[in-house]
Amino acid sequence: MLNNIGLPGLLLIAVVVLVLFGRGKISSLMGEVGKGITAFKKGVDDGGKELEETLAEEAKDVTPSDEDKV
Repeated sequence: MLNNIGLPGLLLIAVVVLVLFGRGKISSLMGEVGKGITAFKKGVDDGGKELEETLAEEAKDVTPSDEDKV
């Protein structure tokens, strides 16, 4: 259905959206989208760090100690 839009169709849609909502509303909306993307990336990074920390805590040193050699 959307395979035949092309560049002229996208430009027409952009102009219609701009006329309907106005430049100020669109710029504030894009600002909120940017904040959302930033928060999502931060959450993904924090989740990765938390997972690495958990795995590092679970990892054990398996080398024998001096007491085990006796």
